[in-house]
Amino acid sequence: MTDQITFDDFARVDIRVGTVTRAEPFPEARKPAIKLWVDYGPEIGTKKSSAQITTHYTPEALIGRQVLGVVNFPPRQIGPFLSEALVLGLHDADGKVVLIAPDQPVPNGEKMC
Repeated sequence: MTDQITFDDFARVDIRVGTVTRAEPFPEARKPAIKLWVDYGPEIGTKKSSAQITTHYTPEALIGRQVLGVVNFPPRQIGPFLSEALVLGLHDADGKVVLIAPDQPVPNGEKMC
């Protein structure tokens, strides 16, 4: 376990649900990745993200899928791609990323509580 944080620390991390509207291979990345465009609703809009999720997902299978992401990180340049959000996942038993998503449809932009 890492150091304890306060609720206020946690509340500053803006985690929202969004729907993948576009996904493309990212062959220029150092590690295999997929470029994602995620619609986080009318308040936030669409943000781009690079995700190392190629073991379990193809770009085509991600379109229309809801995911959770941190939307208030500063943008990060990853090779020729500017990543604007961090899509969240967990490592499986082999250390490969599995995306975190709601088990029921929810409105894009809904904040994790």
